[in-house]
Amino acid sequence: MAWPVLIVSAVFEAVWATALGLSDGFAEPVATLVFAVALVLSMGGLAVAVTRIPIGTAYAVWVGIGAALTVTYAMATGAESVSVGKIVFIAGIVGAVVGLKLVPHDRPDREERASTETE
Repeated sequence: MAWPVLIVSAVFEAVWATALGLSDGFAEPVATLVFAVALVLSMGGLAVAVTRIPIGTAYAVWVGIGAALTVTYAMATGAESVSVGKIVFIAGIVGAVVGLKLVPHDRPDREERASTETE
């Protein structure tokens, strides 16, 4: 359940990043409201996901998906130029996110971490 939550929270990360750009320094009330709601949902989802996924992996996936979606949306709406290089590197981000999902991420339990920290 943590991975779907993480992916949805990453989508909300792209929403709040886009809304932040559209808020005109928080002068636009609708964009500001969308930003605030999406930010809370995004951070909340990330917080839930990291209870089961290591923070390094979860954060990298969250940022990667959010960044890829944000720039893809900007290119689709004409707010940002499209280039082969951008598409290649966005595909690289997506590939890295998929790779992080596929790599085993055994997480030591709290007692094991505590004993290694005191040694």
